[in-house]
Amino acid sequence: MIVRDFRPDDFQQVMELWATTGIYNEQRGDTVESINQCNRQGGRFLVLEDPETRTIAGTSWMTYDGRRVYLHHFAIGPQLQGHGWGRALALESLTFARQKGCPVKLEVQPGNHRAVQLYRELGFTKLGDYNVYILLNPSPPK
Repeated sequence: MIVRDFRPDDFQQVMELWATTGIYNEQRGDTVESINQCNRQGGRFLVLEDPETRTIAGTSWMTYDGRRVYLHHFAIGPQLQGHGWGRALALESLTFARQKGCPVKLEVQPGNHRAVQLYRELGFTKLGDYNVYILLNPSPPK
């Protein structure tokens, strides 16, 4: 496995992986430009490449707000889950957070047991018991 920085020509495969793993939502507006903008603001987008097929097998998008790294769009292809690929990508992601010297926050679906187990093994703990809300289009309410 190869963990490396995202390149714009990866985007189509990234979108396919996100669709396969169920984390893609067209309303989010994820684009190459949004990835590049986050990276310019101190974030990092890693991909996990299968060296045999040269395909994107995982993603880890880390954004940075000056006090915290947000780990999101963390995905591993279903055929590779449970074989250590996710752990390798997560460890590299945590290396980035250590370099920033700040905490890491993430969200995970409660039914995603493999991910929850991985995050707990890496030392993550549940933060309170609250719902997460998002406003996708901040235009004025009607």
